[in-house]
Amino acid sequence: MLIEVLMTILKQQDEFDNKKDGQAEHRIKKQANIKTNKMKLIMLTMASLAIFLISCNQGGEKQKETAQAEKPVETTQPVSHVMTKEEQAKLTPDQVMQQFIDGNKRFQTGVTTVRDHREQARKSAPGQYPKAVVLSCLDSRVPVEDVFDQGLGDIFVGRIAGNFVNEDMLGSMEFACKAAGAKLVLVMGHQHCGAVKGAIDDVKLGNLTATLANIKPAVKMSQDFTGEKTSKNDEFVKHVSENNVKYAIQQIREKSPILKEMEDKGEIKIVGAFYNLTDGSLEFIN
Repeated sequence: MLIEVLMTILKQQDEFDNKKDGQAEHRIKKQANIKTNKMKLIMLTMASLAIFLISCNQGGEKQKETAQAEKPVETTQPVSHVMTKEEQAKLTPDQVMQQFIDGNKRFQTGVTTVRDHREQARKSAPGQYPKAVVLSCLDSRVPVEDVFDQGLGDIFVGRIAGNFVNEDMLGSMEFACKAAGAKLVLVMGHQHCGAVKGAIDDVKLGNLTATLANIKPAVKMSQDFTGEKTSKNDEFVKHVSENNVKYAIQQIREKSPILKEMEDKGEIKIVGAFYNLTDGSLEFIN
């Protein structure tokens, strides 16, 4: 476009000179000079345009480099530290409980701690000093360590369909607290529990029949529910699940004098929780 404008101006100048100069010889010489000037002007214009385009390109590249340089660099390093005996000894049951609450909030928001599990596995190999023991259901949708944003060596996890207490589980809890120093016992039920539904429906299936019998006391405790008392009613299933957690805590205190004494002395805390599959939140149960 710029070249076309310059050409038009030169053409008009040419026509003006032709009219002004009536002598053919002078006109021819003049035209030759004009053509020479045209070529010089065109070449100068093209050179200027080329320089302009190169400058723009270099400026764009420089801005791009500057933007890349100003972009924050991710410096977060994966956590490789594991709980030590000294750190475990300093913790109180209330502090562990608060760590669980804070960890679950991180889990809900998707900003959990980045960990170097390979390094944590190596460091924890010589010994373990967990801060808590969690009794959870077998359900694959309940990733216990993730729910509380805890790493390798941080918690003992006992799993059984329906998260109920038996002699084996009580022995494991006593080891976790009395022998290994854990400060918190947490029994965790969860939303849409298949074992609880099976107990409600009185399912009979091989060894599962005996397993579900351990949840029947919670079903009996839940007969005060005013709505439909079936496994199809999510609210009733939740009510039974919460009572199942309460019953498990009651069994711990009644059948483990060791854990009961530790709780009475304030050495440990025994609590319950209900985990919501849909949003990852926890409801703590007294």
